[in-house]
Amino acid sequence: MLLAIDCGNTNTVFSIWDGTSFIATWRTATEHQRTADQYYVWLSTLMAFQKIEATITDVIVSSTVPRVVFNLRVLADRYFNTRPLVVGKPECALPVDVRVDAGTAVGPDRLVNTVAGFDRHGGDLIVVDFGTATTFDVVDHDGAYVGGVIAPGVNLSLQALHEAAAALPHVDISKPQNVVGTNTVACMQSGIFWGYVGLVREICARIRAERDRPMKIVSTGGLAPLFQQTETLFDVFEEDLTMHGLTVIHRYNKNGG
Repeated sequence: MLLAIDCGNTNTVFSIWDGTSFIATWRTATEHQRTADQYYVWLSTLMAFQKIEATITDVIVSSTVPRVVFNLRVLADRYFNTRPLVVGKPECALPVDVRVDAGTAVGPDRLVNTVAGFDRHGGDLIVVDFGTATTFDVVDHDGAYVGGVIAPGVNLSLQALHEAAAALPHVDISKPQNVVGTNTVACMQSGIFWGYVGLVREICARIRAERDRPMKIVSTGGLAPLFQQTETLFDVFEEDLTMHGLTVIHRYNKNGG
């Protein structure tokens, strides 16, 4: 079976793929100092708790945090006796082209989302990912990654607001009852919620205008459903987009690229 690992700046997701579906998915905080042995103890404990007797034969990793890749490689080698595929490394081929400025390093998560989006929806896509950063990735008609937009993430903006302004509390993001807040928390929630609704709508509209063609908007990330409540910002929400992309890339490489 395949162990797919998506390591983001905030969280790392581990999923086991049996060739047809994900039979288990777990999430942990991303910590670069965590060793391969610690990963294995945590993972094997969860597998035993859920009575999962899967034999891991393959591992694929996508990581936006370079420092964790070494220990994930050791995890695959020491405990699963396999050399992992690492997205973004020369030995990991992609089923789509990357057409950006020469010398530009594209985040592995953005490449994986491009592959997944194209596999499920075809080309001419805008993939909006609500992570530590809010990213907009543009997928050409033939599936190629052709660039995008990076904006601060929702929770990152809230954290910055709280830390930079002594009088402002930390608040959770939610849809406010009214645009005009009558207390500090409501004011902050309105500014973040409606500010990001406007940001997503405007950026997607400008991408469509610049590309001069119809484009489907695919969203992913935990906060995407929240922003879809009031406004029809996205054509489709994909909860497991990144993990699906990892299975597609793994299959592509296993079949010879």
